[in-house]
Amino acid sequence: MTFWQKPGCSGNARQRAALEDLGCKVQVRDLFAEPWTSARLRKFFDRLPVPDWFNRSAPRVKSGEVLPERLGREEALALLLSDPLLIRRPLMRRDDGACMVGFDAATVTAWLGLAPLLREVREGCAETTPCAAEERRP
Repeated sequence: MTFWQKPGCSGNARQRAALEDLGCKVQVRDLFAEPWTSARLRKFFDRLPVPDWFNRSAPRVKSGEVLPERLGREEALALLLSDPLLIRRPLMRRDDGACMVGFDAATVTAWLGLAPLLREVREGCAETTPCAAEERRP
């Protein structure tokens, strides 16, 4: 799979490492060095509402200069092309050409056909034998 990231982003580094730990072969690309076009970005974003296209941590979004909820599709694409820092990341493309944006662990691993990143953790004690009396006291 191809994984477009912001160079130096610790979040993208953790996401990529988690995928590699599960055996996924990841080809890393620099999101900012890529020659994006409207047509290429549409492959990632067309099925999502416009606000989901945007990196909510981008300074222009955080400051309120860019309000994704008020943008039409064409205006949003133009902004993303002019300022790639606004693009939600990571952008991912499977070998079959299917594209995805953002990183929800359960969604990404299902999309890639990988085992879940984390085992299900249940509430309560997993031990079958009772604790000794001194261990039960608060």
